[in-house]
Amino acid sequence: MIQQITKGIRISVKTSFQGTFLKNYKLHFAFSYRITIENQSNDSVQLTSRFWRIKDALNRSETVQGEGVIGKKPVLKPGESHTYTSGCLLTSPFGSMSGHYHMVNFTSTKRFNVIIPSFKLSAPFALN
Repeated sequence: MIQQITKGIRISVKTSFQGTFLKNYKLHFAFSYRITIENQSNDSVQLTSRFWRIKDALNRSETVQGEGVIGKKPVLKPGESHTYTSGCLLTSPFGSMSGHYHMVNFTSTKRFNVIIPSFKLSAPFALN
């Protein structure tokens, strides 16, 4: 499990290889990731949007951004956490993801970014 804390918000990531399949006559590698966002600060915060950079083994990069996570904009009081699972497709058995969440602090009304630590995606059969 990969973890990182930014401004009192702990991000924990666990990944899993889900298998291969053909899409548009091309082999794809499916990965899932489970993220837990834990508020260890003294203030209530809300996740408003996300930004992802996804790279494959050939260093091809794709960015994904949008509101919330899986259709939600969770509000986290001190000590609360939110866990969700999502996934991505790669055209290679290796890759990585990194990014950040845009959040707002309800006490100060200030917006801030929480870093999502870089994590690797790898198909177990491709490892040495």
